[in-house]
Amino acid sequence: MMGVGSDLLPGEGPVIKSTDEVRRCERCARTDEGGFRMKVVLFCGGLGLRMREASEVLPKPMVPIGNRPILWHLMKYYAHFGHTDFVLCLGYRAEVIKEFFLNYNEALSNNFVLTEGGRNVELLSHDIRDWNITFVDTGSTAKIGERLRAVRRHLEGEEYFLANYGDVLTDAPLPEAIAELRELDKVASFLCVHPNSSFHLVKFDDDRTVQGIEEITKSDVWINGGFFVLRGDVFDYLHEGEDLIEEPFQRLVGRRQLVAHRYEGFWAAMDTLKDKQQLESMLDRGEGPWRVWEPSAATVSIG
Repeated sequence: MMGVGSDLLPGEGPVIKSTDEVRRCERCARTDEGGFRMKVVLFCGGLGLRMREASEVLPKPMVPIGNRPILWHLMKYYAHFGHTDFVLCLGYRAEVIKEFFLNYNEALSNNFVLTEGGRNVELLSHDIRDWNITFVDTGSTAKIGERLRAVRRHLEGEEYFLANYGDVLTDAPLPEAIAELRELDKVASFLCVHPNSSFHLVKFDDDRTVQGIEEITKSDVWINGGFFVLRGDVFDYLHEGEDLIEEPFQRLVGRRQLVAHRYEGFWAAMDTLKDKQQLESMLDRGEGPWRVWEPSAATVSIG
């Protein structure tokens, strides 16, 4: 892809350098939001979904929303707030994610000027040029906690870092969640949201007579929505072979070191074909509130 976001000659591949050669000193750099740049760990190793329009099984983070995988949308969200140093915990179909970024064409998501009959492409803007992405195979069946432990060495020296599932979206103001954890001086926080599933909660008495039925979206039920903010010593609570939420977070609860960052705005997980269709319908209507990098992104809710 001659001339597109690159200085490579025709037929050349990406320039590959050692870790020592490309070490970047961004740890103390400030973001546009007034905070500090933090590394972002994304869990991308889970099994894929078989979509009707897909010819093969994809890793969940690579299922497209519009013309880009949900993983790209999630990374754009973090990059909007200045966090562009990513660590991808790969597993199932890791090669699909690697190939996407190795063959990435910035011209498809940015404006550009085409000259000399197509021999030269001048990009008017960029999206991933400033991203630093570390790809780590953490196993196809590993738990979230095991994946996080597997990339610990890539987080050495980080006082705080961010982490998330690879298939959830929000428009939550990220700097507020980061500031809250730092101000409270706790070890970890997560986005606490209302579920958007379409089922009902039932209340009944001892003889099973129903006392009430309520849509879960209108209830006072809160769930873990991901978008973790973690202090470096979270690894002291995470043992070998454990998931992140069950044992480690229970230890944090016991020490009063876990914060629920409540958010009542847009949040969505893409677990099913219906979820994918809902998100794509938003894009078709010109909405897509998770696209905080676009001033025109509308604020809506899923319910």
